Amino acid sequence: MSTAAPVLEAIGLCKSYGRVRAVIDVSFDVRPGEILGVVGDNGAGKSTLMSMVSGALAPDSGRLQVAGRELLPHTIGNARSAGIEMIYQDLGLSNNLSIVENVFLGREWTGGVRGVPILRKKAMRGRTRAVLEELGIDLHDMNVLVEGLSGGQRQMVAIARALVTENEPRVMVMDEPTAALGTTESAGVNALIGRLRDRGYAVIVISHRIPEILSMADRLLVMKGGRNVYHGGTEGLDVERCVQLIVAGDFAAAGEVTR
Repeated sequence: MSTAAPVLEAIGLCKSYGRVRAVIDVSFDVRPGEILGVVGDNGAGKSTLMSMVSGALAPDSGRLQVAGRELLPHTIGNARSAGIEMIYQDLGLSNNLSIVENVFLGREWTGGVRGVPILRKKAMRGRTRAVLEELGIDLHDMNVLVEGLSGGQRQMVAIARALVTENEPRVMVMDEPTAALGTTESAGVNALIGRLRDRGYAVIVISHRIPEILSMADRLLVMKGGRNVYHGGTEGLDVERCVQLIVAGDFAAAGEVTR
């Protein structure tokens, strides 16, 4: 488990929709070189919480700090500038575009000849290949269309896209990265997430796969009814106790766990 100072801190975050309190006074942190698992039943507030972290939603109250500095205003662009990248469950890839085109979609590298903008295709292809190789991802043809890739390969392209940013990302947030994958491809994606941790990234993973997340996460955030009912280490926290926390929302019901 990482002993570094937190790179991201959420302090007393709250978000309501009318009378529905989606997130209630949630605080947590994540450190460089650490995987934080986020679990909870449907409607527990996980997605709303991570939408605030990514800048897609502004909290009603509370604050977010990146490397000790408060994140303001709460926008996606500002969160990205601070080094927070979100990979959604649907990945947001375009099937009719190549790997390179997806990685650089919306942030293409351009040059110019006599004032005429020209895409720097060779440079983008080289950068994409370098990122994939650094992560141990075996995708040789950068020009293949994404529609021809497997689910696991598509997930890896989405992760590579998050890394090819103007600012080096510090925090990677992944929403159900293995939900649509089989056992073999899930293992490949989880291994990649582990390599991101080893490279010093703080990785937040939302998942319903309790055994999987317990095996890979350094710490766990358990959500129920918009509240965090547990935030601590995974040592001594088995599947049964984790499920009890999710269902009962009661730390005592899950037995003694190392926090």
